[in-house]
Amino acid sequence: MYIRKGGGQVSENKPKILVLGAGYAGMMTTRRLSQQLNPEEADITLVNKHNYHYITTWLHQVAAGTAEPNSSRVMISDVIDTKRVQLHYDSVVEIKKDEQRVILENGELSYDYLVISLGFETATFGIPGIKEHALKIENIDSSRYIREHIEFQFARYSSGVDKNEDNLNILVGGAGFTGIEFVGELAKRVPELCKKYNIDREKVRIINVEAAPTILPGFDEDLVEYGKKSLEDRGVEFRIGAKIQECTEKGFVIGDDREEINAGTVVWTGGVQASPIVSEAGFDIVKGKVTVEDDLRAPGHDNIFIIGDCSWVMDKENDRPYPANAQSAIQEADTCAANLQALLHDEPLQSFIFDYKGTVASLGGSDAMGTIFDDKKLFGMKAKAMKNIIDDRYLYLVGGPKLILKKGKVRFF
Repeated sequence: MYIRKGGGQVSENKPKILVLGAGYAGMMTTRRLSQQLNPEEADITLVNKHNYHYITTWLHQVAAGTAEPNSSRVMISDVIDTKRVQLHYDSVVEIKKDEQRVILENGELSYDYLVISLGFETATFGIPGIKEHALKIENIDSSRYIREHIEFQFARYSSGVDKNEDNLNILVGGAGFTGIEFVGELAKRVPELCKKYNIDREKVRIINVEAAPTILPGFDEDLVEYGKKSLEDRGVEFRIGAKIQECTEKGFVIGDDREEINAGTVVWTGGVQASPIVSEAGFDIVKGKVTVEDDLRAPGHDNIFIIGDCSWVMDKENDRPYPANAQSAIQEADTCAANLQALLHDEPLQSFIFDYKGTVASLGGSDAMGTIFDDKKLFGMKAKAMKNIIDDRYLYLVGGPKLILKKGKVRFF
């Protein structure tokens, strides 16, 4: 039996379901379990490093300075029924799957069923210097630091402490979803900073570097063209098809000719991989994640589910993984919770099938573009309105109407 801090205890008699991580997948799985299982069916414990859940897809706004850090923070106890779920705020150190134990910094927990949703760490793809010199949009603290660092460069230049114009430049590596949404917010924020610190806008460069031949690989060509033009019109420079050879203290070295691009702020948004705790536990890792079975269980482990950024779920019809995004993580949570309930009652498990509802990317301010439902294309303010609706839908799923009223983006009054 594990006695949790603050009182309460987990029973030895009931099956113990342990969820690691309160990201999209972990939060939604926990919420679904608390709704679907009766108290006598299982004990549910959620472990998370912090007492809050952060909305990862909003962090680019925090990093750019167009949203306050608390806007993307949701207190876990506000949306999870603490009478039904034991909340344990601690860091996971090790998963001992053969012993059905999880080692934490301040104790350990045993389990009958384990859900691993520990989120991601930045993938550097072996590029020298990325880990040491580039900033990353990983959590609220790292995003707040980027915001403060950018403004610090403007303040230093304005005060005359540093008159090197290169240090006003903001260099972003990666033109995937996060990278493009981030430079879109920067295109909105930089003019505001220039006005605040009396700096000529022409002195500040926002440069996005991408090794692929296009921004937003996999997006429709019309959407990509629209997004690229929108951002370029607002001062974003693109270096497409330019491989980053190295990241230094001064910026990027790109291309076969090793061109140097200097900047005072360097942010890497090039990709993510599973938490290292997953690989250290002995699970097979393919391109940074575990390829799970159709029912979301880890291969060879009937009582362990791996979901969210820690896993690949294969789309067998197209012979490739389903997209690893918030939409997929939320849907995986529904399947995971249903399959845990099925295991408790010795019933058949269901396979995960991704229901694509479209993808909308914000371009900063009132601009966006993307597709919804049957690939219907949206541009500009219509797309931005849909993006806000999508964000509010998640708030509703995790916290109901009260959370929408508190943090929602769609305003009716």
